[in-house]
Amino acid sequence: MKPSFVKNIFLRLLIFFIFLFLLRFAYIISFNRDFCNHSYSSNFCFFSKTSSSSLQRQSSQITFLPNFRGSTEYDFYSKIFQDFIFHGFLSPNSSSFSLSSSHVIALKDLGINQSFSLSSGIISASNLPFSDQFFDFMFFHKFDLPSSIPVLGFVGEIGRTLKPSGVLVIHIETKDFYAFRSVLKLFDFCNFVEARDIPGPSPSIPSIRQIILKKSRNSMNKIHREDNECSVSGYKIQLIKNLEPLIEKEPLKPWSTLKRNLKNVKYLSSMVDISFKPRYAYIDVGARSYGSSIGSWFNERYPKQNKTFEDFAIEADKSFHRELQAKKGVKLLPYAAWVRNETLFFEINREPTKTIEVNKRNRGNRGMGRIQPVQSSINFEGNVDKIRGFDFAEWLKGEFEERDFVVVKMDVEGTEFQLIPRLIETGAICLIDEMFLECHYNRWQKCCPGIRSPKYDKTYDQCLNLLSSLRKRGLLVHQWW
Repeated sequence: MKPSFVKNIFLRLLIFFIFLFLLRFAYIISFNRDFCNHSYSSNFCFFSKTSSSSLQRQSSQITFLPNFRGSTEYDFYSKIFQDFIFHGFLSPNSSSFSLSSSHVIALKDLGINQSFSLSSGIISASNLPFSDQFFDFMFFHKFDLPSSIPVLGFVGEIGRTLKPSGVLVIHIETKDFYAFRSVLKLFDFCNFVEARDIPGPSPSIPSIRQIILKKSRNSMNKIHREDNECSVSGYKIQLIKNLEPLIEKEPLKPWSTLKRNLKNVKYLSSMVDISFKPRYAYIDVGARSYGSSIGSWFNERYPKQNKTFEDFAIEADKSFHRELQAKKGVKLLPYAAWVRNETLFFEINREPTKTIEVNKRNRGNRGMGRIQPVQSSINFEGNVDKIRGFDFAEWLKGEFEERDFVVVKMDVEGTEFQLIPRLIETGAICLIDEMFLECHYNRWQKCCPGIRSPKYDKTYDQCLNLLSSLRKRGLLVHQWW
């Protein structure tokens, strides 16, 4: 065989393989051009991104399995969207959006050609690459977002890109009224249209609650209460009825009672879906050490439904500050929760024979602290520290909204009889979803049978009345010891 012939064949094969490589490379470039144009990624882009207006003129490029159109999911959403068309919520001229590409396929097949989708797994920020008031219709199932995306930021983007009177549909897989109310509060720029239960797409999801909202034409549609009364709806009354009963008879051994009662506690998050909240917070008022409540109880036992909670520790005793500051994720407020901003005396009870030196080894000798206004501390015989008190109710109102999920544990050595009325008076009590309240009263002394402790002047019946009144006001409150 001639060398020139072999060389010829070799060159032809080389050219053929180069052609195949370039063909595949051209496909990758073409694919990524669409990918970049949709602002999905910046890691592999050969062309500059198109402008927002250019993006809006394009339909989403959707990749799906060939048999998707024959699936139960496809049939389910096709029927749902046909129903929306029939009732006038959708039309061929509508511009629509969903996080799911499967929804967009069903919409396009029904003639809603201006349908867009962004995968929640690809979104890296809370902004949507669309102009203001662009969409007529937006649809979400469960509203699942990656934890890296701030819920409020994304909700704000929905409000920005949805036209006035535009339709927003949310599907949730739970029927509890708490979740329904949470959805309404989350999308407070919308007016409620209707909610109904429909058959689900599969045996694993037998039923779905469909909530239809319309964006208000008013830029400010938030509901503001004229007074400080919390609304006590029927669903709240039922939730409170489902709580563990309050202990009517004064326990002889409160700590033993707490241990037994913990097994009976009906946590709010074990009864309802808390998914539709922009923020989750645990506030430990009178935190003492990290292990007293945050580490030993809340982070270990409270059912969080896979949500990340912010931990706030409100503690006036300086001996606990270093430990709390060292704990990752704990926000320390080194003050005393009080009814106004003022200087207070923090009174520490100790056994007379114990040393006052404060360190990790003998911190147990340090008794529970009480806060008192300056003028009332003259007759106190224990150790006294000067501290700052802050208006807890006003802080709560400045930090949180009613649509947030807020859990409070309060152990303030008798100050609850001042703090609770202040929370009610200001309406801050309405911001609390669930409370664990340790109410302090003149307990029987271990040392002296028949003699009560002089430390607190309230009785057990007064504590019981306080807890009962809070439940009547619609607060899910539990006895704590």
